[in-house]
Amino acid sequence: MENTKDFMIHLGSVRDVEEFVNLSTAQPYSIYLDDGAHRVNGKSFMEMFCLVLTRPLRVSLECSEEQARHFFDQTMRYHIE
Repeated sequence: MENTKDFMIHLGSVRDVEEFVNLSTAQPYSIYLDDGAHRVNGKSFMEMFCLVLTRPLRVSLECSEEQARHFFDQTMRYHIE
């Protein structure tokens, strides 16, 4: 069963954005990012630049627990408390 899983990240550079989008596009489920003012598709490099990247970003995954754990582990270097 799919439901939404959330966690917080910070993307500090264009390279971080590019790597995050590459990880996201490899997933078969929806991934969204939210900076508190905008919600964008985490698989779209162009949409990512609508976000204020100096803010913490909420990642929302619409997937199973197992898929969420896998993506969470893959993106650990971007996580914030």
